[in-house]
Amino acid sequence: MASCDVNNLEPQTALSETTAFQTPDRIALAVAGVYDGGQSGFYAGNVVRGYAFGAAHLEQGDMRGEDMALAATFYAVTYQNNYDPTQPNNVYYWQNAYAMINRANVVIAGLKTATVSASLTQAQLDAYEAECRFLRAMAHHYLVVNFARPFSDNPTAAAGGVPYRTAAVTGGSTVDAAIQQGRNTVSETYDKIIEDLNYAEEKLPDTRTGNLKITRATKGAAIALKTRVRLHQNNWAEVIREANKLVPTSAPFTSSVGSYALTSSPLGAFGSANKSNSESIFSVENNDVDNAGTNGAPASMYSAVSANNGRGIILISPILWNQSFFPSTDLRKSSTAIASDTPGSAGKGGNFTRKYPDVTTKTENAPIIRYAEVLLNLAEALSRTSTGVDTRALALLSAVRNRSVTDAANQYTTASFATNKNLTRAIINERRPEFLAEGLRWLDIHRLAQDADFKQADGIPAKADIAITNFAPLYTNNPATTFRLQAGIPYSDFRFLWPIPTEEIANNPVLAKQQNPGY
Repeated sequence: MASCDVNNLEPQTALSETTAFQTPDRIALAVAGVYDGGQSGFYAGNVVRGYAFGAAHLEQGDMRGEDMALAATFYAVTYQNNYDPTQPNNVYYWQNAYAMINRANVVIAGLKTATVSASLTQAQLDAYEAECRFLRAMAHHYLVVNFARPFSDNPTAAAGGVPYRTAAVTGGSTVDAAIQQGRNTVSETYDKIIEDLNYAEEKLPDTRTGNLKITRATKGAAIALKTRVRLHQNNWAEVIREANKLVPTSAPFTSSVGSYALTSSPLGAFGSANKSNSESIFSVENNDVDNAGTNGAPASMYSAVSANNGRGIILISPILWNQSFFPSTDLRKSSTAIASDTPGSAGKGGNFTRKYPDVTTKTENAPIIRYAEVLLNLAEALSRTSTGVDTRALALLSAVRNRSVTDAANQYTTASFATNKNLTRAIINERRPEFLAEGLRWLDIHRLAQDADFKQADGIPAKADIAITNFAPLYTNNPATTFRLQAGIPYSDFRFLWPIPTEEIANNPVLAKQQNPGY
């Protein structure tokens, strides 16, 4: 207390709303703070664990699916579908995503008050707003796929989506208004996501330099995210239209916007190349002094104990490993991509990804979207709208797959598919090994849950049982291999969705009447 300057009423770590938008430097810091809100969200006890986008979206997205297995009880609530409105996993996901959204809204409102000058043009202000609207759209999309039914279910059902917040909450009357806002419909939520991304595409720069090309929003990132969102709407024509802005008609498919291109190696966007590569379109930045920590960073969660000095908690499930579309010669199964532990070194043994090897300083960016996904999004949309086996869709699939499946015997040709549905199935299957440990499995489970042709037997598929004591012998490359499973959850079960947190229900009388059924 004695060393404090009591006359300095404005701390150096924060700026008031009235002063934050008075200079270009302060505006730049305020915008950076929106990204930080997504990367450094707090968990219980004010511990940083990367909620929602510094790492948590990876781990929670994988633990909701069946392609990664759990070797400990760390993510058991998510993995075993035992969440309730008080569980930290879903509570802090909701709270931190909306906290980032509010930061974005505060900055957007502040930008409207900034004075245009030679050093701060209207175009710069518009670009800053576009960054905030990109992040706002991204956060709302992750919220709607975790807390609401898919678009294919009943998109116009009242209060079926999530509250789409566009007004800054700063105190007083703004709080009063916010706690009266209820859930939008799913359709309204998606319309607003697209509206924000359209603005972002129009106002953002085509590309940036250095690590900012990946960690700050760009025109290409807005377009890429729209291909994902449109895929979730089953709007194949719009997936194709958006993707065609990035993807040329023929190989090698290098984008004219942002110069995106597949790396030659299946792990070319990871490890030491995580911050500078041609394939990562948007990732959330982590570094050695600001990351999700030992209990949240992907390096510690996904890495083997003996090979990488990780915690050995999230491993590759034998369910995925043994699929026929994931052949034994696939380079994503090679020692370059996989580290194996034996029981005793990690407790349960098993195969672990090498996508996040920096266990010591935990610097890896958390991936949101890669160019490989844009190619597969486009391939799926083309295949679904074709009357036969679409050759461009096959070429896009092969571009992604053949850098990993290098033996001709396992590569696809037009003769591999009797119908376009067979090709579509192969494209959907390819997403599973390609985006392993990137948190995308739940997004695909969610969007396909009511698909007429490709839905699974259960809404949440059966998973390798958490009680398995030795995973090592289960990687047989044989789909007929059996082992103990945790039962799947039917789509009709209330546990398909996360509950709105108790704190939100208590504070918002409108949302109190709109809790997901069953909770």
